[in-house]
Amino acid sequence: MDDDEIAALLDSRERLVTVCAPAGCGKTYQGAHYAARALAHLDRGRVLILTHTHAACGVFAAATHNAGERVEIKTLDAFIVEIARIYHRSLDLPSDPAAWAQSHQGDFAVIAERVAGLLISQPMVANALAQRYPIVIGDEHQDSSTAQHQLMMSLHGAGAVMRLFGDRMQTLYGNRTAAERTADQVRWNELDDKGAISTLSTPHRWRDGSINLGQWILRAREALENDEAVDLREPLPEGLEVIRVANNAQRHNDFRLDPDDRRPIDAKVNRLASILVLSRNNDTVKSLRVFWNRRYPIWEGHTRYALTDLLFALEHDRGNAVALANATVTFLQRTCKGFANGSHGDRFAQEVREECVSNARGKPALLQTMAQELIDRPDHIGVSRCLQLLDSFMSDSLGGFTDIKIDYRREFRDAITLGDFPDPLSALREINRRHAFSRPMPPDKALSTIHKAKGMECDHAIIMPCDRRTFSDSVKSRCLLYVALSRAKQTLTLVVPHDEPSPLLLLD
Repeated sequence: MDDDEIAALLDSRERLVTVCAPAGCGKTYQGAHYAARALAHLDRGRVLILTHTHAACGVFAAATHNAGERVEIKTLDAFIVEIARIYHRSLDLPSDPAAWAQSHQGDFAVIAERVAGLLISQPMVANALAQRYPIVIGDEHQDSSTAQHQLMMSLHGAGAVMRLFGDRMQTLYGNRTAAERTADQVRWNELDDKGAISTLSTPHRWRDGSINLGQWILRAREALENDEAVDLREPLPEGLEVIRVANNAQRHNDFRLDPDDRRPIDAKVNRLASILVLSRNNDTVKSLRVFWNRRYPIWEGHTRYALTDLLFALEHDRGNAVALANATVTFLQRTCKGFANGSHGDRFAQEVREECVSNARGKPALLQTMAQELIDRPDHIGVSRCLQLLDSFMSDSLGGFTDIKIDYRREFRDAITLGDFPDPLSALREINRRHAFSRPMPPDKALSTIHKAKGMECDHAIIMPCDRRTFSDSVKSRCLLYVALSRAKQTLTLVVPHDEPSPLLLLD
């Protein structure tokens, strides 16, 4: 359907409309403008927009800023936690379900299952929510779990008009097992049975860039969806380039090139004012940071995986200095380069274990100073003080600490602030709140995993490496490749090794 036909379907009397929304085809525009039009005819309640990420909340907030307070925008997890907080006794949860989930390593899935069960067994709850939110817009519905889907359908069954946007080719958080893929298909069949379904088809993202690139990306999406390979044979559209290289790295997820092979990549990155380099794994992204001499930062997104695990340890092992020392070393090794076991980690853990009884000079003495903070305060404050000391050692270029480099600077800084809060869970809630409201965006030139770039767009992108290990012939890899392909508006570069290129690419 064209844009006007989609708008007409959204405005229709259909109570459930699902729009298949390929990347860059105007999903946010259609959703936001539908919300504004719906408000004009709404005599009670509010329009509720539910997303899966804080980044998407920011996009919808910008698109609906003229609608006022009658449009509420939340992540689906946040909405579920709000319900759980009100009905926590019925759900056998504590009064702060979010804190409970964080103390169970972020297990919001259990809360979603219990809330969905509540809405199904107690229709009066769903009815009350539908009265407050008579119109619900669901974003990226392909990433909804079974419980999240059941919750949405309960609101619809209670009377809420439902408008869902999704694209199964952008499923990054499901499709891991055959059972998940079957459940996913069942959910989409249910949507087809209960309401109207249509598809966005105009590549708006590329209107001011390379429209030929946008049309090619839609054809690539179709190929990937149909279990075919993406055609990279000549002629390629304006804005698309393929660079063939030989990856000489010896380690898994590493990336190294000879000078001749890397020259065209460097020339492109140096010439452009902004560019986003995308890869699949965190380890490869860290390797690419080394590849460019750490000139370009890693885009950290809104999720702090290493920090969340550290906070879980702080909650679980409070008072156990040895366990917290090990958790601190793990955090540093995930966020920094150079704090290896052999150079720093083992000695730091040893000093904590032996309570700093040995005489030490130089680097060991500085590690002993860090360890003493944790011995004195085996909690989140002690860890915060350890990290502050480490930061000062690096800033002052003290011996033994000059080779430590921070790859995830925002996450490292967030960890330092832990000492400002009464407990770890309060810290995590405040950090998440700040991220939700600040809605940071990547710097002009940055490296990112594909997961963290989802929902974003950029002028120029490089995907590397496009090899068999990164993009195998699997459902998950097909979705990841499509999400990566569809970020750039003007130019897209694929770096493809000569040896074992991705089977998802049709090459000369």
